[in-house]
Parts: sequence; C-alpha cells; structure tokens
Amino acid sequence: MNILLASSEAYPYSKTGGLADMVGSLSKALAQSGNRVGIVTPFYKGIRERFPKAARMNWHLELPLGDKIISGEVWSLEQMDGLTIYFIQQPEYYYRDSLYQEGAGDYADNAERFIFLSKAAVHLARYLPWKPEVLHANDWQTGLVPLLVRHQKKNEGWIDAPRTCLTIHNLAYQGMFPAEKYSLTNLPLDYFNIGGVEYYGLLNCLKAGIVFSDVITTVSPRYAREITTPELGQTLDDVLRRRQGSLFGILNGVDYEEWNTESNIHLPHSYSLKKMAGKVKDKLALQKEMGLPQDKAIPLFGCITRLADQKGLDIQLAALSEMLGSQMQFVLLGSGAKVFENGYRELAARFPGKVGFRIGFNQGLSHRIEAGCDFYVMPSRFEPCGLNQMYSLRYGTIPIVRVTGGLDDTVVDVSEDAQHADGIKFSEYSGRALAKGIRKALVLYQESKLLNHYRRNGMKADFSWDRMVRKYLDVYKTV
Repeated sequence: MNILLASSEAYPYSKTGGLADMVGSLSKALAQSGNRVGIVTPFYKGIRERFPKAARMNWHLELPLGDKIISGEVWSLEQMDGLTIYFIQQPEYYYRDSLYQEGAGDYADNAERFIFLSKAAVHLARYLPWKPEVLHANDWQTGLVPLLVRHQKKNEGWIDAPRTCLTIHNLAYQGMFPAEKYSLTNLPLDYFNIGGVEYYGLLNCLKAGIVFSDVITTVSPRYAREITTPELGQTLDDVLRRRQGSLFGILNGVDYEEWNTESNIHLPHSYSLKKMAGKVKDKLALQKEMGLPQDKAIPLFGCITRLADQKGLDIQLAALSEMLGSQMQFVLLGSGAKVFENGYRELAARFPGKVGFRIGFNQGLSHRIEAGCDFYVMPSRFEPCGLNQMYSLRYGTIPIVRVTGGLDDTVVDVSEDAQHADGIKFSEYSGRALAKGIRKALVLYQESKLLNHYRRNGMKADFSWDRMVRKYLDVYKTV
C-alpha cells in the first residue's frame, strides 16, 4: 500500500511530544512491513544542519493562501528503504526557535503556517509519482487535509484522489481561529457552517478533519470511547458520535530500537530482564546527575512531562507535599506553565535533597530518568494514550497512573490481575488518591520479591509497532 502521512512534527526531525514519536515510529513500521511511505512535515530551523543528507527537490511550490501566493520548496530525505521524508521549506513560516509558540503564547500566524502545510501535503499527494492511496493527517495542524482532498476530488477532477485518515492525538487542541482566517483555505463558503468547519463562529481545523475524513483513529481504545462523551469530548462529542462507525482506537506503539536498556547511548549502564545490576547503577548515576544523595535504598520516583493542567500536576504537587516527608526522592523533567515550574521549585526548596527538577526537554535525560527511577508517576486528568508509562514498563520502572485513556489500556493493577500486575492504578482525581498510590509503592519497594515480579511483568509487556501497524493497515483497507 502507498501511504503518505502529514504531520507538524516527526521524530527524529522535530518533536514537542507524543505526536512526533507516533508519526516517526508508525511510518518506520509501515515501511518495514513492505509499504511505500512518505511523511510531509515542515523544514524547521536546525533540521538541515542535523540532517545534511536532506536534498532540495526540483519541486517549487506556489500555493494560494487567501489573496496571496506563497512560495516554498520541497526537500527530501530517504530515511530507509520505502520511507521518504518530504520537508516543506518556507523560512518565513518554519525557520523559528520553536514549533508553535513564542514565550507563553502561540505564534500569531499559526493559521497561515499550518493551512499552508495542509495545502502542501495535499499538493504532494496529488502529484507524487508513486500515487499515495491513503493520506493520513494528524491532529489539528493538518486537520484541513481531508476537506481539501474532498473538494479537489469533487470540483477539480482529481479522479485518483487518496482516501483520508485523521488521527486525533489530543482532542483538547483543536486549532481554532477567527472566522476571517477561513479565507486562507480558498474554499467556498459552502463548508463554513455548523455541519462543516464552523464552530461557534470560529474556524475549527480539527473539526474539519473529523467531519470530512474517510476514517478517524485515536491513540488508544479507551480514549476512542471517552471522546464521544460530554465529559471528555471537548464539546465535539456530538460530532464524534455521528462518526462513531468510522472511529477506531489504536494504541500507540513503542519503538524498542530507540527505547531499550541494552544498547542505549543515553544510559551509563546497560541492563536486561536477566541482568538487572545495571539498573541500580543507573539509579545512582541519576541521583548524582540530579543533585540528590546517592543511596540505592531510597525509592526514587520520576516524571517527564509537559507542565500543563492535563497532566495532573496540581494533584501531583499536593501528593508530593504530603509524601516527601517519607523516605523517598522525586525527579522531574519538563517545561510549560510558569505556575507549575514555580510549584516544583518551591517543592525542591521545602524538601532539600529530596527533589531534583530540570526545566526543558532533554532526550538523553528522559532515558536516564526512565531507567534510573523505581517508580514513574503519571496522574493525568485525561491521557489519549501516553507513552512514558510504556517506556517505564520496558525499563523496569513501575508506573503509578490514573485510570484514564491509554493509561488504563496499558497498565495492569494487582486488583485486576495479580499474576500479570505491573503497575499501580488509582481512579479519583485528587492528591489524596495519588498519595495513597505512592504509599502503596513505598510498601511494594520493601517487598523485593513482589517488586521484582512487577518489574518482570512490565519488561515482558509488548507494545511494539509490529502489532499496532497491522491494525492501522486494517483501518486503511476499510476505506
């Protein structure tokens, strides 16, 4: 099958979160399964320097954007057999220090930037010699892709247009803009209505994808159910219920070539299910790196996250304030809302020698936290899929998670299955409930035989893309 994915980020070229990991891993798995695959993504600042083999194609873009014609180039990189990355070069839009935001706010021209990306993706889908059969859009940034394809097929004679798939990675981010930005699509007003892209007088890019795509996927089975409810449907639950017959939940996979404990350039010591001594050494190294006392007897808890309301950081701060009086340490890597950054700084000041906190994103440190910690804390309000709990399981780090979305789909609590238990779950969204989960972890840590039982189960869990890619291919084939 010939498949073209459109995404605002794709690992290892650009990344702010799980979207990049999913697109990068899925595309690789699809290619390894014998499919012809491409990714259309922006040529952000720094990519050319890090990937010097990327080459300019003989392909000049002149795309309408409202009353302007915007020029661009296409650069390509053969990542592996069957997988080509198509970078959209438009320096005014993409040569910036970050992908979506400046300071605490979004770029003022994000509508222009990502409508242009959507149009570029559709243009490539129409004229690439290898004729994609499926065009797979991801999140709001490429949410207009299915509508653009449908319009060109219906009104411009695109007879062999690909079928379209939209993956919703996080329904909370919908790409909403003032109504006047609709003119940037150069589409007739026929689509700007309650049954189309209009949303309370605004342009809603994600809604466009939901309404006009041939098929919709989300990144876990439970999240596919949750988003059709008023509680977690982010006011689009009625639209999603109307598309329920074309809505599929497919759990994200893990790239175990990247996330492994035996041949990992980011880890000072390797370890495996049969030889766990390296994990203890990684713990001591992480304690030193984060400025904490080195003591293998102290349970070490960790978290890598965006500092945002969704991630349950209010209840995490409350629970840690209660529990750090116990014999435990906590490390966090993340960036985002200042109120949370300040909250963890204050926590570190209150509990010196017990809290290590780093602001920013650091891929190497992410691996070392996953490997060096005994427990991983993930108390999300909602979580479409989550990847860190799956990374933790492979690294023998026991996740403590709230029962929501992909967290519920991937972690097994002892109350569900004692034989296969690999994590700790709690349901109530409160600091009290999370503190109870941490207390369970502290008790578990003292029971070495049971602790190792949890670790073995986690490290044997299989969330590889080999399984998940077959489910995507089945969905593609339905359309």
